[in-house]
Amino acid sequence: MKQINSSFLNGVILPSLLRFSFPVLLALILQALYGAVDLWAVGKFAATADISAVATGSQTMQIITGLVTGLATGATVLLGIYIGRKKPDDAAKVVGSSIFVFTILGVILTIAIVLAAPWLARITNAPPEAFAKTVAYIRICGAGSLFIVAYNLISAIFRGLGDSKSPLYFVIIACVINIMGDIILTKYIPMGAAGTAIATVTAQAVSVILSIILIRRKALPFDFSKAHLQPQSQISGSILKLGTPIAMQSMCNEISYLVILGFVNALGEVASAGVGIAEKIAMFILLIPTAYMQSISAFVAQNEGAGLTERAKKSLWLGMMLSTFLGSIFAYFSIFHGTRLSTLFIKADETAVLLAAAEFLKATSIECFILSAAYCLVGYFNGTKHTNFVMIQSLLSIFVIKLPYAWFASSHTVPSIFQIGMAGAFAAAFELLACLWYYNRLKNDDKMHHFVMKGGCTEVKLKE
Repeated sequence: MKQINSSFLNGVILPSLLRFSFPVLLALILQALYGAVDLWAVGKFAATADISAVATGSQTMQIITGLVTGLATGATVLLGIYIGRKKPDDAAKVVGSSIFVFTILGVILTIAIVLAAPWLARITNAPPEAFAKTVAYIRICGAGSLFIVAYNLISAIFRGLGDSKSPLYFVIIACVINIMGDIILTKYIPMGAAGTAIATVTAQAVSVILSIILIRRKALPFDFSKAHLQPQSQISGSILKLGTPIAMQSMCNEISYLVILGFVNALGEVASAGVGIAEKIAMFILLIPTAYMQSISAFVAQNEGAGLTERAKKSLWLGMMLSTFLGSIFAYFSIFHGTRLSTLFIKADETAVLLAAAEFLKATSIECFILSAAYCLVGYFNGTKHTNFVMIQSLLSIFVIKLPYAWFASSHTVPSIFQIGMAGAFAAAFELLACLWYYNRLKNDDKMHHFVMKGGCTEVKLKE
């Protein structure tokens, strides 16, 4: 058994945070390439209907991924807290309970998605010419849900341990396999959207197999045996208690994108394909704040577990600075060079689709820039176990601002794709303001607590 990595708990914060967050960002980018490469392949080698199918189908699968990663964050936070408290046996129990709970989740998701694929395509308003292809894409990807669950759980466990490099190695190999599979199954074996789905599932399966092999060979910072592979009711409950609000927040956010895509799908396959491409590009931009959200969650959890509250707060503000700086660069290129970026996913002569993509991308880039700051605060709240607030503010931003505005913008006689996209930007602004308000409230509560404690001590001394 090797010693617990305490780089989170000692030394200068910025280098430690950079070393951890960079592999997280790269892994997220490569993981996102699964869907993006699918879209690129059908955009280059298949029909417009295939583009629409992959755009709608991959967005649907993002909901599932959001659910899984949210629940897995609960495992990351709880594991980080026990690592910070130097309780290795409890940390081992977290890993064992997580494996048990997430295996059940994977089986349930597989059955549910395969059976519900036609219904999912119908509620997303998949264009008639792309409906069958959308169903096939969702059904094939859904059959690989167990691999989605396994990969995200393993990555969450490694992040909780302070190791962000290992998940990166898994996804690099898997991404290469997915790219090769997409090209073979669209260009040389013209299977269209279905071919890209098969390539994606195969790549995810390879990623999981490699990660299991690595875990067997890699020494964990605590003793772990088969005896830990059983449901610990208290620990399983804690994982679900922490992870469910995050999962709800993430899943509802993905659902909101799907609903907006449904509004856009009603405008026809050109608008559907264009917005699908824009969403893919925006997804890559959003990976920056997502990476820092996950990194800050793990960093803060360990430091809070060790009682290093001020160090946890400093990591938040340093992470926010880095995230917004990188987010501004990507937002600039997306706003002013959206058409050029869109050609990465579709032939340059598809002028109408390119213009639709660029118009929507301008709005979503603003959203992603604002979330570069907001998601860092969310990561801090996750790490300090204030996950219920994360869920509440997200639900309010989605159902009070985002979706009503998107519906309003889409109901015009001549709907503007840009205005529909701005729904996300307005919701992101609300989310940032809500998070800043809650952080300030927590800070004031801490000050009041310390004041009361000092007053209490004085009062006791006077009585004596």
